[in-house]
Amino acid sequence: MTMDNERKTLGKRINQTRKDRGITADKLSELCNINATYLRQIEGSGKTPSLPVFISICNSLKVSANYLLQDELDVSEISDIEELETLWETAEPSQYELVVSMLKAAIAHIKGEE
Repeated sequence: MTMDNERKTLGKRINQTRKDRGITADKLSELCNINATYLRQIEGSGKTPSLPVFISICNSLKVSANYLLQDELDVSEISDIEELETLWETAEPSQYELVVSMLKAAIAHIKGEE
């Protein structure tokens, strides 16, 4: 994949993740303290964000840098741990305790059957 295509893929992934989270471009640009035009350039034109802006985008979208940077072709090969990480990052903080309790109960149940 060329560098230009990689930038466009990153922009598309940011755009799709933002939409999946129900966040407008204006709101994300506000959260990241950047100009909305700059965000649209990142999402649509393949403009490369600076490292601080990229980190701010990751934090605002509650996703790992790995999630946004992973190659589109590798999506089907995400390991179980990475999938759990992605699920965790999309959960609301108020859901963390419930998720951990459910996972512990499932593991205990599986170990009891073995």
